[in-house]
Parts: sequence; C-alpha cells; structure tokens
Amino acid sequence: MLLALGHRKEAVLTLALATIVPLALATFAARSLTSTFWTAPDIAAALAETAQIAPAAFNYRLAGGFLREGQPANAPLVRIKPASLTIMRAQVSETSYEACVRAGACRATARRTPPRGDLPVTGVSFNDASDYARWFSTVTGDTWRLPSDEEWAFAAGSKATDDAIDVDSADFAERWLKKYEQESTRARQPARAARQIGSFGANEHGLLDLAGNVWEWTQTCYSRHSVDAAGRATGEVVNCGVRVLQGAHRTYASSFIRDARAGGCSVGVPPDNLGFRLVRENGSWFARAIARVRSGAWLG
Repeated sequence: MLLALGHRKEAVLTLALATIVPLALATFAARSLTSTFWTAPDIAAALAETAQIAPAAFNYRLAGGFLREGQPANAPLVRIKPASLTIMRAQVSETSYEACVRAGACRATARRTPPRGDLPVTGVSFNDASDYARWFSTVTGDTWRLPSDEEWAFAAGSKATDDAIDVDSADFAERWLKKYEQESTRARQPARAARQIGSFGANEHGLLDLAGNVWEWTQTCYSRHSVDAAGRATGEVVNCGVRVLQGAHRTYASSFIRDARAGGCSVGVPPDNLGFRLVRENGSWFARAIARVRSGAWLG
C-alpha cells in the first residue's frame, strides 16, 4: 500500500511538472518575442493587501425591498455562516484603475488630475468595476470579482449598518415619517471629495474605509419581495439593471451610473462617491498556479 501511495504521489508530481513547465516556457517565449512583461508594482501590492476572513456566523439583513400584505416592511434578519473570504483591504486606487485604462480594458473616469496611489478611484459604474475585475483576473491569474452584498456585510463586521426602520407600528404614515427622518439625517452630511485611503480607519478584519464617503458596488441585484402576514414569500421581482451599493449605509443604483449625485440613485440619499474593492475566489493552490502560469503573471 505504501509503495502504491508513493507511486501515486510521484505520478501527480510528474503530471504537475509536465503541465506547468511547458506552459511557463511557452508563455515566456511569447512574452520575449513581444517584449511585453508585466511590470506593474500595483498588482503585487494589491495581491499582498488582502484580508483572509474565516467562516463565522453573523446576523444579516436581507437586501432589497419587502412588502408585507402590500405595505412596506423591514427585510428579514437572518443568521448565516458564509464560507471563508479573501477580500482587498482597501478600495481599488486611482493608479490601479489607470493601469486597466492604459491596457485598453477599462473606460477612463472623468478625473482631471494625475492618478494617485493613495486615493480610491471614484466615478466608476458597476460596469466599469466589472471590467476592472476581468482585467485584474487576467493579469494576476486569479479569479477576482465584486463581492455580493452578503459577503460585503460579512467582511464589514462591526462597520456594517442595519437599514431597518425602527418602528413597531404597522401604520404606514408612522413608518413613512421614520424613513423621512432617517433620510434627512443622511442628507445633512455634505457631499465630500474622496479622502486618502485609510482616512476612515480599519475594522476588526483590517479592512479600510468601510464606512467612509466612498460607496462600493456589489454584484447583488436589486429585488422586491412580497410576503404574507406570516412572513411567507408570495412573490419576487429581480432587477439586475440596479445593483446594491454598500458604505455608510446600503443603497441601490443603476448599473451604468458613475455619479449618483447627478441622478440614478434608486432609493434614498445618493452616495457621495462610487468606488469598489474585489474578492478573490478561493480555488485550490494547484488550480491557481496553473491559471497564473497561463496568464504569465509569474514572469513579470
């Protein structure tokens, strides 16, 4: 049995070498012919600046709009335990996004000043953020994407906010007044320019600026739910033309909007700035190694 196990390990190692080495040589040859090595220090820095969050149960307020017997109601609060999560500590910076623009994979923002590595990129739509995720996945060999609303709330930890309306009465007028009061408090906070990365501190997981003045796109679509008096679902409408944004509070905006203050925010007070951070799919080390070799990320 030990002999068979030894042969099996040897076979796996041989297969790995037979797969990786030709891929590396082929990629190296192709890069040498075109003299286009990856030389972006931003990529290495971004890879290093991630947080690994272990699975843990937490209370999560479902995203979307909820109607109970036709009247607005708070979304259910559920207890969930997500899988482990690898997420960028900081929002994507101006210089990192600019690298994608120069590669022809991202649309330029309306910024009029030279890009800075200490400022989060803002003025980006959901579509822009998704383009960056695809480009970043290509150049790193890993799979990166926007987090879901659930993942963002899990990573935010103590910085996550609960958007439930604090009212016991089922009276529609009282609920409307409470909602108006909540929105008015948010509206009194003046629109501000994005501040230097780290200005709003870190949470218990080491993530920066989660409750600052840059709201972050998530991949979660807006949905409207109908429930009966007992809380049983009676209907659902999903609109992926509108996505969930997270930051100082949860809100929703059309996927093509780059500046919510100019219009396009679907619910409540619009965010000051729109930016994003990414999560990395946690595949096996071998699968990720193969992907990196295929992309040539090890050669730059």
